[in-house]
Amino acid sequence: MRSTTLAVAVLSMLALTPATEARAAALDWQPCKGTALAGLDCATLTVPMDYRTPFGAQLSIALSRHRATDPLRRRGVLFTNPGGPGGSGLEMPSGYADQPISQVYDIIGMDPRGVGASTRLSCLISSWRPDLPSRPTDADLPVFTAYARETEELCRRGGGDLRQFITTMNTARDLDRARAALGERKINYLGVSYGTWLGAVYGEMFPQRLDRSVLDSALDPIKTWHEQDDDILTTIEANFTRWATWAANRDQTFKLGTTPREVRASVDKIAEAVKTKPIAGFRNIDLFDENVGISTRSRPLWKEFGETMSQALGEISGAKSDTAPRSRTDRAVATAREDIKATRNGVFQTVTCEWNWPSNVEDYYADMRRARDHFPYGDTVSYMAPTNCTFRSFTPEPLPKIGPARYPTGLVLQGDGDTNTPYVNGEVMAETLGSSLVSVAGEGTHGQYANVPDPLMGFPAANPCVDNAVNAYLLDGVLPGSRVTCQSTNPPPSVPFDGPPRSVG
Repeated sequence: MRSTTLAVAVLSMLALTPATEARAAALDWQPCKGTALAGLDCATLTVPMDYRTPFGAQLSIALSRHRATDPLRRRGVLFTNPGGPGGSGLEMPSGYADQPISQVYDIIGMDPRGVGASTRLSCLISSWRPDLPSRPTDADLPVFTAYARETEELCRRGGGDLRQFITTMNTARDLDRARAALGERKINYLGVSYGTWLGAVYGEMFPQRLDRSVLDSALDPIKTWHEQDDDILTTIEANFTRWATWAANRDQTFKLGTTPREVRASVDKIAEAVKTKPIAGFRNIDLFDENVGISTRSRPLWKEFGETMSQALGEISGAKSDTAPRSRTDRAVATAREDIKATRNGVFQTVTCEWNWPSNVEDYYADMRRARDHFPYGDTVSYMAPTNCTFRSFTPEPLPKIGPARYPTGLVLQGDGDTNTPYVNGEVMAETLGSSLVSVAGEGTHGQYANVPDPLMGFPAANPCVDNAVNAYLLDGVLPGSRVTCQSTNPPPSVPFDGPPRSVG
């Protein structure tokens, strides 16, 4: 596996003759078009579709740049990636423009191959929108399989020959082509979520080309994509238990129970009622389960969610319905749906198939039943369901094995309570690479560096502890200790304790 990947990587580097690099360096930077990219420069890079045939079919890669504001202190380029896979990265440099790193780095954004302004990969869209319930009956389970099969078939037909070349490894090669085009000997890197895996792969393939590296909210480099879903389910339930403990400490306010077990029983009672009629604005059990997962993850929503659950119990007893307290909660749910939609493109449904997926649907069904019966909140069943990758119609390039970093020690950031990339994933990434780990305790957000609060939500708030650690490293090469903990800046709202507080965790 490893030798095949490295051999292809060598071919890609051999294709970069001095003349090729000289031609590539003449990127035509122009002011970007569009309000979202205001203040940035944009350019297009041409790369091989298949690096085994570097002079064959070519793809266009869209790049953006925020130039270092203090040229005398400039120390190179900082490539960024927002994750997904399938996220557009052209706007990312603007997100770091107010950080001190923008003074010394040309910050580079990129729409990876298949995405946005780059050569796009598309799946055909089906008119079939099956009901995929959060608590499926056994009779519902084959519907998940049918939908996954159709999704793969539509991606196969829509993606054509391009699909097999939309890979993490080829994106890493594209990064290195961009490095050469910029005339840089090395790059620095800041990746978020799936972007952490891309950064680790780049470092494995091109260790001599990577200087400083920040991996924010990391994947586990050892497990498959589906194996990490188990960690997500554990985190979703742990977030609920922490909220239930917090609410139990405040039973005089919420009246949901004096122990976490009693609070869970109250929520279960509401769920049973929602199955038969709308309660507290929840139209159905699917919406309710989704809301429970999001609200117990986001600590600033804990009070509002507790009030909603208290109101729901009142409605069950005959009180009048009032959905006013749920304004921020509903917005959080809508935002989560937008995030999912943004990454559910042809790239997501192709790149995630690089990992191996179980092929026996009965194994999925057993896991789905277990999630449904044990803890269905947070849409846990969907994580256990078959995906299009279960029926993968192409043979992907083998993934490289990530081992101890052969480049300078980097930095991994990981939030406790993050259900996109659970905390344990970041621990393994840091341990595998030998990187320093900055943990954020009591934090449910995804992405820890340079947070800007949503003006309507009021969170996530910036975390100076995290920002200072990243800035010290990227600016001056100063790493924190091998294991450092920052406290969350997005705590639950202040609600009086009933008595001596129990541990929330």
